[in-house]
Amino acid sequence: MGEEKTPARRRGPGARSGCGGGCASVIVVLTLGLLLSVFNTAVGLGISVRVPFTGSNLSLAGTVGDKGKAPDVLPAYLKGKLADNHNFINQSNTLTIWTAEGTAIVVLGHQEGAPVVDLHLEAK
Repeated sequence: MGEEKTPARRRGPGARSGCGGGCASVIVVLTLGLLLSVFNTAVGLGISVRVPFTGSNLSLAGTVGDKGKAPDVLPAYLKGKLADNHNFINQSNTLTIWTAEGTAIVVLGHQEGAPVVDLHLEAK
């Protein structure tokens, strides 16, 4: 006969579900980052793809581990680009908790030495 209707939940600007945007990185740095920093190690993962008909690449990378080594495991073409402002887009985030650090970077623009396609995985 009639369909049961459940009232729609209204979500205002302050009503978020879950942790929001930063919970995953805090958990990763607190668990994996601190564990890796105990062993004086950092792990990095990155991917880069050339934008067709240009000399620019779109690169995404992230690192976690010992704060002295975390920036060093970024791909070579992204070294020195954390918080840099010489690209079309550069979104860099870092989170440091005691001796652990996590970084995330998205860069769209010219990157010296970046190949056409690259998948980078490194541990130091």
